[in-house]
Amino acid sequence: MAFKKPTPVTSVPESPDQLFLDLPRRKYTGLIDHQGQMLRTYATSGINCPDVALQLPTGSGKTLVGLLIAEWRRRKFKEKTVYLCPTKQLVNQVVEEARTKYGLDVDGFTGSAKDYEPNSKARYANADRVAVTTYNALFNTNPFFKDPHLVIVDDAHAAENYIAQLWTVKIEKSNPEHSTLFFAVAAVLKSVLDPYFHNRLVDDIYGNTEKLWVDKLPTPDLICIADQLREVLNLHTQNLDLRFPWGMVSDHLLACHVYLSATEILIRPLIPPTWSHVPFDTAKQRIFMSATLGAGGDLERLTGRKKIQRLAIPSGWDRQGIGRRLFVFPGLSLNDVDSISLRQSLMTEAGRSLVLVPSESERLKVEVEVKVALGYPTFSADDIETTKKPFTATSKAVAIVANRYDGIDFPGDDCRLLFIEGLPKAVNLQEKFLMGRMGANLLFNERVQTRVLQAVGRCTRGLNDYSAIVVTGDELADYLVSQDRRSHLHPELQAEIGFGIEQSKDMGISDLVENFRIFIEHQSDWEDANSDILARRDSSQKSDFPALDELASAVAHEVEYQTRMWQSDYQQAYEKAREVLGTLNKSDLQGYRALWHYLAGSAAYLVDAEGVPGHLSLAREQFSKAKEAARGIPWLVNLSRFDASSSVAENRSASVFRQIERFELVLASIGKLHNRAFTKREKEILDGLSTAEGFEHAQRLLGEMLGFTTGKVETDASPDPWWLADELGFVFEDHAGATASIPRIDATKARQAASHTDWMQLNVNEAKGVKILAVLVTPAKQATIGAIPSLKKVAYWELADFRNWAIKALAIVREVRVSFVEPGDIDWRIRTAEAFEANCLDAHSLYERLSSRIAADCMTVVEG
Repeated sequence: MAFKKPTPVTSVPESPDQLFLDLPRRKYTGLIDHQGQMLRTYATSGINCPDVALQLPTGSGKTLVGLLIAEWRRRKFKEKTVYLCPTKQLVNQVVEEARTKYGLDVDGFTGSAKDYEPNSKARYANADRVAVTTYNALFNTNPFFKDPHLVIVDDAHAAENYIAQLWTVKIEKSNPEHSTLFFAVAAVLKSVLDPYFHNRLVDDIYGNTEKLWVDKLPTPDLICIADQLREVLNLHTQNLDLRFPWGMVSDHLLACHVYLSATEILIRPLIPPTWSHVPFDTAKQRIFMSATLGAGGDLERLTGRKKIQRLAIPSGWDRQGIGRRLFVFPGLSLNDVDSISLRQSLMTEAGRSLVLVPSESERLKVEVEVKVALGYPTFSADDIETTKKPFTATSKAVAIVANRYDGIDFPGDDCRLLFIEGLPKAVNLQEKFLMGRMGANLLFNERVQTRVLQAVGRCTRGLNDYSAIVVTGDELADYLVSQDRRSHLHPELQAEIGFGIEQSKDMGISDLVENFRIFIEHQSDWEDANSDILARRDSSQKSDFPALDELASAVAHEVEYQTRMWQSDYQQAYEKAREVLGTLNKSDLQGYRALWHYLAGSAAYLVDAEGVPGHLSLAREQFSKAKEAARGIPWLVNLSRFDASSSVAENRSASVFRQIERFELVLASIGKLHNRAFTKREKEILDGLSTAEGFEHAQRLLGEMLGFTTGKVETDASPDPWWLADELGFVFEDHAGATASIPRIDATKARQAASHTDWMQLNVNEAKGVKILAVLVTPAKQATIGAIPSLKKVAYWELADFRNWAIKALAIVREVRVSFVEPGDIDWRIRTAEAFEANCLDAHSLYERLSSRIAADCMTVVEG
């Protein structure tokens, strides 16, 4: 047989932008100016940096930039190169673009390593082709890609969950494979959890506050149960996929944090220890590509790197956007029913549309609606994982994708209509805890903004692309409508959103559909509107988030702290935490500073546990400073068990702030896009309290509105609604239908009211161990002699007084809602807590008020 001809040796140009001209099968005639700028900047300033970041706006062709750098280095240095994508769908998309658009031969690797194609494996091993694969293919316990020279991380802003999953044990209550483990771990936690919170963890009651509740086990408590926790996890993970991440963290458990919610338990380190993963850490270079890099060190926190060299964004892109977007905010004019009608009308006009939803249950809901109302075929993320052609080849179709806000691209005529049905700010329990409980929203400003930018850019991937974006769901709509938040966005995006807000007010369905039709036609009728957007852009300025300089200064010390914790060098970890604290001085960072005082105290506590003298006092000092740093964070008072300086007043204050935290969640669920939802809820409460029939339901809603955990069941001898707030609670016996013709409380009614506290302890898990006050709400002012012994155990609340108090309470709620932006705002919490205490709306003040009004003392005794 004939010998194979040797591969000809070809020269490699001096810069990756010049390589593009040597690709004979490329469909692109030339690079866009900003792509060339970035490639030349990399060749002169980034080629020798171990960690380098490239910022290219969404839709600006960063895939081509990354592929050219990968191919150039492969040829120039004979390097084994891995190009990482978040999902299989993106791997397939990048491979297809490389081959069909850019004329580059690359190999895609998806699925199990044992199924990788042998020739592809050989070409990677010999550095003959660039490998394109998922994050998971590199970040696992036994990767095929063991020693790459170059790792390119695409969509680096989305990398945290994909990278951190290697060191994350996520135990889901609803997962049948995890259920036994979940309750076994919960049993271990019971010895260190308050009964109220343990009940929240194990019960199957999912109200608004339960769904949004998140907590963290303090490190001193983790030390106490670490051995038991290891035993349980070692035993129960043997036959689960969780054995892989558990194997990565089991020897470093005390360097991790345990987060709790009503649906899952999460164990992970604060920062992913990527320095301990050889395939990633020993690469000659890691390149991170992102639409936004930020100046506060967030990329370093996401990836576990101390210092990442950032290459400047190409000139001009600080003002010029990609494509054109028409934002539509139905909630500014339409109710929920009309918003659904608008969606169906727009889908009919567009033909093809994309719907992004936050959960699988929401996806199924929209899928049923589309099939019933329109009869269109629908496509899920799995349906378009390998290729989008089945969707793009169908003239009338809807792609409905759950919990995926980036990575799925529909440029040009692929799709001109995008619906975003809510966008969760936090994507894991650690983020939820730090934002909602620790008041560290500032830390995640850039991360959340990037998620928003990715979501709105799915259908505008090039300069000539245009699509309408219909924003529903309170969280994202509130985010975009807020002027304060918009001021941190790109000027062109500010202009598009501002224009969209203006055009969405006081509009009917037909008006919004007509605007969409004009936009999609993109002819002369649209030109005036586009000129308005350009004028808005030219008058807009992008402002920086606060305190970014201090966050950037701290991040190297933060990574070093986690490194020392991972090495069990707790003494040095304590010192590194103090170095972090030395950089965090601005008042905006009080929540984050409190966190690092806690982390410093935890490291000192671990040193003390090793028997090193003097560190217990240092731990207590840091825990005390954590509470001082941020008074509006009730979780920090959990540390009072480890800090003898804590007082009864501090514990009471913590209880008030926990109620305010729950109140925050209620306001967040109502939303701030408009006042209709709040006004409707307010009216429902006031109308209900004015009638006997609606009183109990309205009373329960009022308690929920004020941040109490509420309930009501209809069983034998059950009470009327109850309100619970951690260690205190109220259970009501309501006589809202009583009139002057029923002027007295007899012994039977009194005994019934007095028995409610015992009923609560026996029948309501959340009430176990709670100090509960039975409250009689009635217009009656007289009681029979036989009722008095029972009424000595019951508080009296005259019906008219209760109704007046409720009116005042709702007025306070409306007042503080005006300045509410999002959960975790410490200054807002403090002002609101003061308003609640001043008006007797918090549990402690209300308990003191009502317990001084014992029914036996307030009612006139009459003969039975």
